Amino acid sequence: MRKADPTGILTPSPGISWLEHPLRNLYPVIFIVSVMFVLLSIFMTLPVILLAGSEAPNAMAFAESAAIVWGLGILGMAATYRKPRDLKPRYMFVLTVSSWFIIALFSSLPFYLSDLGISAADAFFEGTSGITTTGATVLSGLDDMDRDLLIWRSILQWIGGIGIIGMFVAVLPFLRVGGMRLFATESSEWTDKALPRMKTLSRGLLVVYLAFSIIAVVTYWFSGMTLFDAFNHGLTSIATGGFSTSDLSMGKFNDLILMEATFFMIIGSLPFFLFVREMHGQHGVLFRDQQVRLFLAILFFVPLLLTLYRWMVSPVPFDPIHNYASTLFNVTSVVTTTGYASEDYSAWGPLAFVLFFFLMFVGGCSGSTAGGMKIFRFQLSLIILREQLMRLLHPRAVLTRNYNGRAVSDEIISSMIAYTFIFLLCLLLITVALAAMQLDFVTALSGALTSLTNVGPGLGDIIGPAGNFGPLPDAAKWVLSVGMLMGRLEILSVVIVLSPAFWRS
Repeated sequence: MRKADPTGILTPSPGISWLEHPLRNLYPVIFIVSVMFVLLSIFMTLPVILLAGSEAPNAMAFAESAAIVWGLGILGMAATYRKPRDLKPRYMFVLTVSSWFIIALFSSLPFYLSDLGISAADAFFEGTSGITTTGATVLSGLDDMDRDLLIWRSILQWIGGIGIIGMFVAVLPFLRVGGMRLFATESSEWTDKALPRMKTLSRGLLVVYLAFSIIAVVTYWFSGMTLFDAFNHGLTSIATGGFSTSDLSMGKFNDLILMEATFFMIIGSLPFFLFVREMHGQHGVLFRDQQVRLFLAILFFVPLLLTLYRWMVSPVPFDPIHNYASTLFNVTSVVTTTGYASEDYSAWGPLAFVLFFFLMFVGGCSGSTAGGMKIFRFQLSLIILREQLMRLLHPRAVLTRNYNGRAVSDEIISSMIAYTFIFLLCLLLITVALAAMQLDFVTALSGALTSLTNVGPGLGDIIGPAGNFGPLPDAAKWVLSVGMLMGRLEILSVVIVLSPAFWRS
């Protein structure tokens, strides 16, 4: 018989050894990760299948990778098939953190075993950047690269995009950091009158994600992209990933395609569960959402300001339509943490350089495929600031916090403050670590920031929009890879799993 301790965590009975107890809790984690391995091995066959009838130079690398991952998945499933599968809520953190780190590791196998001849650090960096939809890359010569590897990069980002949405629905409510408690989607409110139940929501999210992906591919194709380019950019646009098939990124395409890409990046950065609510008859909820309105306002005013600035400082004749399209595209790419680029925006002048640095913090909406700190956290910070100012003016006033028509509890505010502190602390530590590797200040700071916010390109001559992360030392790539994973996992998930208190049971 087990009894609960004061914290509510079950302690093992005397008949269960100290080792057996945590293993019993990990059995469902191992089983689910093993199932993910089997699914990942199936995805690894897609680049070769999609290129059937044409050359796939790395077919053997994909076959070997798929065999390794499939074998590990089958072994894990066989070892835990008859074990208990009741996954306790607190072990959702273990499942989330372990699955993202392990899948990032094994998704890098095709890169490492391919003809690229890159190091393990490069392969892990590329795989991690793909699965976290960061979009930073160590590879160059993309225009002439083997198509199977380019397809794998895009598929990784597409998988990561739907994985992020799934994590938002299933895991982040426990942390109070994903915004679920603010947007009327708690498990306690899955009523037929309010929202669809969890299974319906999951199916709806997948349908919406697939539909937008197909629409993006078809739109790009009809606008002049080759089917190969349209397929890759369609997947990475909706996933707000940013991997491209060219070293020029989206700079090789016309303004029409840039505007289409801007639209799909915005779609990928909006809360997908609101699309599902629209599908279930709750019309207008998308544009009534406060974070959506602020997000769209940022994407309206900032590009307009930057276009006017570029016009004022431009030494050559200025084309307002082309430059506005380019500015809107690149601002959207950074705010949505997609990472595409149509030109080197860090060369637009000091104001543009500074604005793009701070835009890296912003990110998209909670419940989207975008990274960053998320819009709602900045809105909550403004609510707290207003509350503190009002308390100074009216010490006895009774004030209420409301967001999207809902009360904001102290618990949510505390978790937001904790997240912000840990985010800034990680930014400091990664920046210092990169600087210790003799990287310049701009490269170290923007590299740390772009990894934690999953933006993609950094700033400066090395990792800016016109460069890549290839020249960095291997140690820096390992550090940045961990930063990308921590940023994608909202940091607190990793901190909780690594804390000794989590494992005391």
